[in-house]
Amino acid sequence: MVVGDASLDIDTLVIGAGPGGYVAAIRAAQLGQNVLVVDKEYVGGVCLNVGCIPSKALISAAHQFESVSHASTFGIEVGEAKVDFSKVQEFKNGIVKKLTGGVASLLKANKVQYFQGEVMFINENEARVFNDQEAPRYRFKNCIIATGSRPIELKAFPYGKRIVSSTGALSLPEIPKSLVVIGGGYIGIELGQMYSKFGTKVTVIEGSDSILPGFDKDMSSIVAKKLKSTNVDIVTGAQAKSAEQTDNDVTITYTVGDKEEKVTADYLLVTVGRRPNTDGELGLDLAGVKMTDRGLVEVDAQCRTNVPHIYAIGDITAGPALAHKAMYEGRVAAEAISGLTSVVDYKCVPAVCFSDPECASVGISEKEAKDQGLNIKVGKFPFAINGRAMSLNANEGFVKLISDAESGLLLGAHIVGLEASNMIAELALAIEMGATLEDIALTIHAHPTLGEIVLDAAEVALGHPIHTFVK
Repeated sequence: MVVGDASLDIDTLVIGAGPGGYVAAIRAAQLGQNVLVVDKEYVGGVCLNVGCIPSKALISAAHQFESVSHASTFGIEVGEAKVDFSKVQEFKNGIVKKLTGGVASLLKANKVQYFQGEVMFINENEARVFNDQEAPRYRFKNCIIATGSRPIELKAFPYGKRIVSSTGALSLPEIPKSLVVIGGGYIGIELGQMYSKFGTKVTVIEGSDSILPGFDKDMSSIVAKKLKSTNVDIVTGAQAKSAEQTDNDVTITYTVGDKEEKVTADYLLVTVGRRPNTDGELGLDLAGVKMTDRGLVEVDAQCRTNVPHIYAIGDITAGPALAHKAMYEGRVAAEAISGLTSVVDYKCVPAVCFSDPECASVGISEKEAKDQGLNIKVGKFPFAINGRAMSLNANEGFVKLISDAESGLLLGAHIVGLEASNMIAELALAIEMGATLEDIALTIHAHPTLGEIVLDAAEVALGHPIHTFVK
């Protein structure tokens, strides 16, 4: 308890218990620091509670439903598959509860103090943490800010009733008959395709000329083809203008060029990006922390802000808003506070979309290499002639490797296909350690596996493929 308005002393205050924050807190505690982590909502942050984990649980359930519905492909006949969406939600909620409980146990096991509430800086050395019951004040030696981000809300499409964010889309009470998605990035595609597999008629409205603009166009075109085969309409080069709601549906007006169109659906999902949580009552100005005009916190290679003992990680700093980036930065910040020489090295940060088929990339793309004037070799190998892919009836996709033409050094890797999210790890390691195409080709890959496609792509680039021929 706090006597009067005196401050309690703490070595390290971590603001935010999401992937970046809880990793930073645990690592700091392992290094001997007395740590307090504060989160206003829940342990695990957006990712574990209303983001990465629950969305993947629903996506997995949708895949299972689709697999059962098409079991006849393998000669297996079953009755008509049905979905009890309330049980699907129970499955999702059970996974969330197990994982968040696990993180809470890890914090406790590492003797990290946890406080559910908000934080407001008093100055660069003190902050008040508060909730409805108490409001203790802490004096900290170091602070790591990991407050994450939230969905961007458009003025023309305010969240509420039939207009939902990604958070709302994960907790719908029923499978909608129809859904419009504004934004064809990875969140919109993941959730839109998930509902389409459950039978929802989905319309995706995207402003650019293709969906998944962050990925190689050869990859996104394969996903687009699959989407169109599963009851999804994709409208590119479109601008959403307004929405009118009733008790039962919502009508969206959008334009494509000079032509105005309307589409009506049960729900509208808006996924146009995320905004850093650096505003509100946090009071970064009171701590003297500098921010960019986009609300991002400026940091150095050790995640240190302009205030030497205050650090910032994750979505509130420059770079992709990815949980694994935040976790990596959390370790670096905690180690820097402890006097270690750790620095961030963004040589390769994998990006993954859990679409069907999955997309995963690391390093530079073929277009980026050409734009930089690099002399490159490209090796591309399809899933369609891989034995394991055939046996899984997963013929869509490819592995593409980008390498330096002279040295063979791997510069980038791009996978679209089944298990791309898992396959990309080998190639991230290859880039990180400075591996060449020959290193990959000389590594014995187990047979029959999807991983062999990586080996085959390397051999294509080297000019001596075994499982295809060079024209």
